[in-house]
Amino acid sequence: MEAIPHVDTAPPQRPGFSGDPEKVEQETQENSSRSSHFQRLIDQAGVGSQVIAHSYPGHGTSQSPFIVDFLPIDDRNPRAFSSRKKWIIIFLQALSAFIVAFVSTAFSGALPDVVRTFNVSSEVGVLGISLFVLGFAIGPLFWAPLSELFGRQYVFLSTYTALVIFNVGAAVAQNIQTLIIIRFLAGTVGSAPLVNAGAAVADLFAPIERGRASILFASAPLLGPSLGPIVSGFLGTRCGWRWVEGLMAILTGVMVVICAFSVPETYSPVLLRRRAQKLSVITGDRYISRFEDKKSQAKAKNRFRIALSRPWVMLLREPIVLLSAIYIAFIYGTLYMLFPAFPIIFAQTRGWAPEISALAFLGMTIGMALSIVFLLHDQKRYRALTLATGSAPPESRLPPAMIGAVLLPVGLFWFAWTNGPEVAWIVPIIASGVFGSGLVLVFLSLTNYLIDSYAIYAASLGARRERLHAIGVGGGVPAVRNQDVCRPRDSLGIISPCLLGIGMPPVSIFVL
Repeated sequence: MEAIPHVDTAPPQRPGFSGDPEKVEQETQENSSRSSHFQRLIDQAGVGSQVIAHSYPGHGTSQSPFIVDFLPIDDRNPRAFSSRKKWIIIFLQALSAFIVAFVSTAFSGALPDVVRTFNVSSEVGVLGISLFVLGFAIGPLFWAPLSELFGRQYVFLSTYTALVIFNVGAAVAQNIQTLIIIRFLAGTVGSAPLVNAGAAVADLFAPIERGRASILFASAPLLGPSLGPIVSGFLGTRCGWRWVEGLMAILTGVMVVICAFSVPETYSPVLLRRRAQKLSVITGDRYISRFEDKKSQAKAKNRFRIALSRPWVMLLREPIVLLSAIYIAFIYGTLYMLFPAFPIIFAQTRGWAPEISALAFLGMTIGMALSIVFLLHDQKRYRALTLATGSAPPESRLPPAMIGAVLLPVGLFWFAWTNGPEVAWIVPIIASGVFGSGLVLVFLSLTNYLIDSYAIYAASLGARRERLHAIGVGGGVPAVRNQDVCRPRDSLGIISPCLLGIGMPPVSIFVL
């Protein structure tokens, strides 16, 4: 695997530079304050008079180029953003991921109307969910390396705009084939924020600050799937499936407009590379980013090839990455398997109205929310360890995952053996909450662990994780439809992952 560049926080100085450092710093600060928010959005290089006049190590030749770094006081440095600005960016990135996750499962509330409208079987209709999520396996192969090559901002805006277009197309689809194909394409482009939002956490925050931000970002794609069926259950019953798709288009459309005017580029290697390129054009000397190899003059095609292969290299050469990705794929596949199972268990078997049966997902949502509260409290332990030792190892993120690894199979077995009509309805709902709690503990802990371990390549890690979990989901959703899950205590579609889940807890223990 490629070596992760060392981040040197000391300001570089070029020998022979004359001037009062205090005056330079003051002028730099004044120059930074003049840079408007709109300028930061459209001009990623950020080359002003102070950037040109700054002293960089090197001689400006091909053999010894100037090494470009951020200025000591630089409003283009993502790590130097104000705390308020960082949290606004992370909140918007998390919200964009939440909406994508919401869109992935909101289709389930519209499924009965889709089946009636196009006169197809439930197995065909549910492809609108499974193929959407299967698109998550395709998109990250491109969006992660593209974001590391061209930056998070451009990739997000282009893919999210495409997601809006596909949601509009789904709302006006005239046949089931068009609807399913558009849903697959929407999932492919919609996977970008799921990959890049986590990478933005590593872009903006130092490890000691990263815990709460990671929890906020990573909880969004977990809560979104559980809330999607609830909202769409009521909307689909009263207004029809086209309005459900219309709601998806409205939410994604509003989100892309807000982010276009609020979220700047956050990936430092891209920002510095563009600054170096612009300085080279302006001055005629050779400048390169501190993240680039002095001897390398790789073209964009070669850089893209390297970035495209990086997720595979990390997956094959890093057993921890592979085990973590497989684990997350398993629990995500099980989560999405439950979405078409709930209407069978609570609507068909217990006779609940479709919109009321969607409320059964609240148990899972509450379980997830409780785990998020627990993890926020656990940040005190991590912060105390960091302050005591100077640098907490990534493995210190994993103790909550060990708890979650036990809760997952317990919740699944509990749910599988109590979903019959002779058992009180609250019992399987509580069981789903236990499963949801374990899912959050495992997912967020492993996400924080991987971000801390491979910060600068967080997008590549996200690509590999999303691909495997999408494959798990794509197989899990139709699988449960092919099983008669409404038979009490004979729910093979639910018990099967229970048995697999028993073997999963050692993964978190092995990593630790």
